Amino acid sequence: MSLMVTLARAQAAAEGRAQPLATVGHRHLSQRPLVLVMLTTAGEVGAPLGALVGTDRDAPRLLVVPQPRDRQLRFAFLAELADAVLPYIESYEDAVETEPATRAREESEICADAPQLIVPNTTAIEYVRLLGRSTRFRRTAEDDPEEPYPAPERVPLLGRWLTHYGERARTPGSALLMAMTDLLSRHWATGQSALEDQHLGALLAWIDPPTGTNGAAAARLAEVARDEHGLLLSPPAGPPTDPVFDNRALAPAMARFDAARTAGADLGPAERAIRDLVAGQLRPTWDNVWRGIDLLRTLPPASRAGDRWKRDRWSFTGHRDRVRAGEPPQPKRDDAVTAAQKLAGREAAQARLEAQEALDDPLVMAGRRLAGEAFAGEVVEVEMAYSDGRRPMPRPLVSVVTGDRPRLEPGAKVYRVPPVAAVPSAQTAEFVAERDGALLLRLVSGMGRGKVPEPGSVPGQGDFVCWTLFEHAPHGGPELPDPQDIPWTHGGPPGSAPAAAAPDPVTAEDFL
Repeated sequence: MSLMVTLARAQAAAEGRAQPLATVGHRHLSQRPLVLVMLTTAGEVGAPLGALVGTDRDAPRLLVVPQPRDRQLRFAFLAELADAVLPYIESYEDAVETEPATRAREESEICADAPQLIVPNTTAIEYVRLLGRSTRFRRTAEDDPEEPYPAPERVPLLGRWLTHYGERARTPGSALLMAMTDLLSRHWATGQSALEDQHLGALLAWIDPPTGTNGAAAARLAEVARDEHGLLLSPPAGPPTDPVFDNRALAPAMARFDAARTAGADLGPAERAIRDLVAGQLRPTWDNVWRGIDLLRTLPPASRAGDRWKRDRWSFTGHRDRVRAGEPPQPKRDDAVTAAQKLAGREAAQARLEAQEALDDPLVMAGRRLAGEAFAGEVVEVEMAYSDGRRPMPRPLVSVVTGDRPRLEPGAKVYRVPPVAAVPSAQTAEFVAERDGALLLRLVSGMGRGKVPEPGSVPGQGDFVCWTLFEHAPHGGPELPDPQDIPWTHGGPPGSAPAAAAPDPVTAEDFL
């Protein structure tokens, strides 16, 4: 936790209201997101109990498994979930635009937009990933007529998409699948712990408490307040359910359903009772997710959030193409090169996200300045100088007076914060020394190719400038070998049968 966040949390605790951590929205927010709120059954890991899903806050689709231990009822639930999610995803597949050719890429097609899924919390993201792994390898009756428990036709396709979204959610800054608690915590600091922030009702109580109360009191009510039947007024954001609800309401209702099925009686009343109970547990969280969306839409979008969303669109387009090409589902385990590529990509995405958020938001930049990773100040002197060599190039010396305390050593590189009208990219300088209370910097780039710097490329005396100690566009890691060139220490040698050919061992994640 950074010092800025610590200070904001302390101020929130003192004032009884969440404090802003950002002045802009740092994640892309779709105009028509798909909200998914799910519940699982206690006592049987991962077994779905119910879900609310849809793009209309006033008309969600309710899906319920009246007896989660029944395999056929679970498959029916997954088939309904596929009917609710896949049409939304497929509605984005055919609207495309053309990207012009670059040095690294030929002219190509990219989806004009991408479907966005929003769930209540980070546990729900992991459950989406678990659902994907548990369903994408299922065999349908068409795949294997001998399969004793065939999955409905569209369930494996749903699993492939949920797996892709679950994996993409691990990339920092991605907005294809997001948790509302993470979104709100990124933009507001509360006076409670990060673990307590995973309760969506309590988190919203800090950000927007009811009139006449403060965040701490409202959050306490959201966590513990119960009705006359002992049930929470603001149930957990899922997927796990409240144990009191399980014992007092759900278990007796399921017992009545089982008794009616055993007796061959009408299941309608018993099933409706379970649906009403599950809907009552899901609806408060459903409303809270949409309330969080309303709060996020009050923030203007960050200028570089669109660049990260474009990367998400490329990711969505690539998976669409793999599905249409009939490629097999994602493997359970990546080979060594693919795993290393994913790790390197996520590390680069994290560095890029941190840099872009600071450049987009003065409040975030203030935190980096407080940590000694950036500084801002007034230019008090500019001295023209040139490099040594056959073709001397301009290397102006700029003196900057600042109240910040950057962690600089002689020779360290610093980067001038855009926008700079005459400099299309970040301008680089070297820290020379501290002289007369000012930081002496030598400009080394961003001034054009001539012997005379381009107009406006060198800050003038009296200008207020901001510099960072981190790169604005971090480069990726080293190149990795192609999968066929993996050394023997990681599954080779080349030409041998790939390790993926052997069946993976069955794990607890393969079954719901």
